[in-house]
Amino acid sequence: MGKILHLLFCILISNIIISSAQDCRSYTFTNNAIYATCVSLPVQNSHLHWNYHPANGTVDLAYRHTGVSTSNWVAWALNVNGNGMVGAQALVALVHSNGSVQPYTSAVSGYGTALQPSSLSFDVPVIRAERVNGDVVIYATLVLPSGRTSFNQVWQMGPVSSGAPGAHPLGSENRNSVGTVDFVSGQTGAGGGVGGSLLHRRNTHGVLNAVSWGILMPMGAMVARYLRVFKVAHPAWFYIHVAIQVTAYGVGVAGWGTGLKLGSDSEGIKYTTHRNIGITLFAFGTLQVFALLLRPKPDNKYRIYWNIYHAGIGYATISLGITNVFKGLDILDPEKKWKHAYIGVLISLAAIAALLEAFTWFIVLKRKKEEKQQEPNGAYGSNGYGNGHSQAA
Repeated sequence: MGKILHLLFCILISNIIISSAQDCRSYTFTNNAIYATCVSLPVQNSHLHWNYHPANGTVDLAYRHTGVSTSNWVAWALNVNGNGMVGAQALVALVHSNGSVQPYTSAVSGYGTALQPSSLSFDVPVIRAERVNGDVVIYATLVLPSGRTSFNQVWQMGPVSSGAPGAHPLGSENRNSVGTVDFVSGQTGAGGGVGGSLLHRRNTHGVLNAVSWGILMPMGAMVARYLRVFKVAHPAWFYIHVAIQVTAYGVGVAGWGTGLKLGSDSEGIKYTTHRNIGITLFAFGTLQVFALLLRPKPDNKYRIYWNIYHAGIGYATISLGITNVFKGLDILDPEKKWKHAYIGVLISLAAIAALLEAFTWFIVLKRKKEEKQQEPNGAYGSNGYGNGHSQAA
């Protein structure tokens, strides 16, 4: 039985590989060009076709990106001295709203690139592009630099805005549109994701803010609301509450700082709502720190107003923090397990809060009942009700 399942699995994988190869090799170009080598790239429905000429170290290639609508751009690039986006030498096809295609070259010098036309670090004597039935094809001849035949490659697609390339999405396919290509052996390999250091900083930014605003802040609020009802927790609950919230604020400031740095390094990529909520959270967190320093004594007549202010800003911070964590997850678009994990943490905190809320009300109502039972004995005697009752008897 095990051998049969193994055989069926091998047949299935073979069919997938063969169908992919057929899709790549069976394509007919409008100029009837024939390419000796063709590979289907792992993401974004893209294919690379080429003929390598060892005599003069050139490559005639066709990069094909399927399912491209108008007002979009596609690009394929070699990174001669590095990997990922920065330093990539790109062939770009700009699809205008009227369906016309504008091909050109662009050297990518940073993450905030606008893909402006520029010359590359190697010669491209021929470049043209077309869009046929939703497939955008870039044809080019490359003079490979330094006699090399193996390079890192990058490919992308993004929107066109006001006739110029806009920032491409940051989904998992976009981040994984990187790999290697060897024009002699015909081998291609997957890379480790576009923008290694930038992606690492994005992930660091996300983790810091999820832990601070999205987890520690709610935990600190729960300590203040539920531990204070226990007499044995006085005054420890206050110091625990302060310690958690100050830690959350410190971690949150670090996350906010990494966000500012990411924004400055990613010119042209804007997430306005996420950014504005982040600024608001920093402001609210700072107000809460000052509130701690300016806290009136319990018997001060202004203490009630301070309590309202402190609780209002606190709950607003928690709500905005959780909202912004989800917005950040949508931007980063990590594996689903990370979003599910955070949802699981929130559900756990909510369940604990619900249990503690019920237990807190039980204790409060029980104490009020005990106090009410104790009051009549002393009060009746002092008001004369007890004596009158005796005389009547």
